[in-house]
Amino acid sequence: MTDERMPTDPTDPTDPTDPAGQAAVPGPERSRAATTSRRLFLAGTAGAAGVGALLTRSALADAGPVEAAHTTHSGAARAAWTSGPSTGATGATDAPAAGAHAHGGGVNGATFREGATVDHTANGFNPTATLRDFDWGTTSKRPDGRTLREWEVVARDQEIEVAPGVSFPGWTFNGRVPGPTLRCRENDRLRIRFVNASAHPHTMHFHGIHPAEMDGVPMVGRGTIAPGEDFVYEFDAEPFGLHLYHCHVGPLAEHIARGMYGTFIIDPARGRPRADEMVMVQHGWNTTFDGQGNQLYAVNGIPFHYMNEPIRVKRGELVRIYLVNVLEYDPINSFHVHGNFFDYYPTGTRLEPTEYTDTVVQGQGQRGICELRFPHPGRYMFHAHKTEFADLGWMGFFEVVD
Repeated sequence: MTDERMPTDPTDPTDPTDPAGQAAVPGPERSRAATTSRRLFLAGTAGAAGVGALLTRSALADAGPVEAAHTTHSGAARAAWTSGPSTGATGATDAPAAGAHAHGGGVNGATFREGATVDHTANGFNPTATLRDFDWGTTSKRPDGRTLREWEVVARDQEIEVAPGVSFPGWTFNGRVPGPTLRCRENDRLRIRFVNASAHPHTMHFHGIHPAEMDGVPMVGRGTIAPGEDFVYEFDAEPFGLHLYHCHVGPLAEHIARGMYGTFIIDPARGRPRADEMVMVQHGWNTTFDGQGNQLYAVNGIPFHYMNEPIRVKRGELVRIYLVNVLEYDPINSFHVHGNFFDYYPTGTRLEPTEYTDTVVQGQGQRGICELRFPHPGRYMFHAHKTEFADLGWMGFFEVVD
């Protein structure tokens, strides 16, 4: 019998559901230099050169020659940043680019100027696709009747354009930030072949319940996976809920901050009600490499992406957001949606919500499921309820349509 509560696994021939029916640690006190570089973003003191030159200037001033060399920009016109007209160091006022209101600016909210966007094709991932991309792995049946799910995850060093004209030397899982959303069901057997194609040692550490030798930490079990080596992590899927995975090699903060994290979902055996499901991974980019806060903040890789490409949802349809916080160099993060409230399920390990709210706060590694229905059409902003984070990229729109 088909369980109408269960989400569809399009890769599993034994899945009983119909594919057509599924919608798609607090760090040290920040240095004066780092705090100043963040305020420069907000004030727009770089003038017409905008975010590209600002980041380059910060990197050259605050980072060593190796790190600074990674940060580049491709010209004032393409890299310009706006939160409305800004006054430069000379006292001159820069007018926003023509038509900049279409992508926000000034009283309409901070964003990159119209026409200035990152190259998603060159990056190899697009946050619009990442939002609803669930990787169920390759499935087969074990002799005992249980489902075996298998994945291959490859660690790579990869240049990522994190803002228009600004390149960041990232470390990735399967060539994207965040890494693939691995999804399974409670009691499945999981087998993840991890290949280290990076020039640095890495591991995969999964949140959940598993044997110590599968924990993906140095000096336990296989421990650190050296460049050119591979290892198979194998364990049972438990407990059900919303989890995450990340590299656990020291310096841990750097390995996470450079992009080595992803979402790990274990559906309950009984399933959840059908919904328009999406993943939002909250994180930041420390472009000065000083470990003292971040210069950009984002959901699913690229700052301001969902301002330029709002998330379309249907009025009255159940929307389920898998919200994960992996932000390094800041103690907390938050999520707020305008004009609506949601049921919140911390860690997703219970089937009953703990609160009905419009704002939640998460420390690093915390996560939760948000469920809501939008009763009215229109455009509704969502963002971190920490204004600095929102102004530096952690904001977007839902576009509710009939």
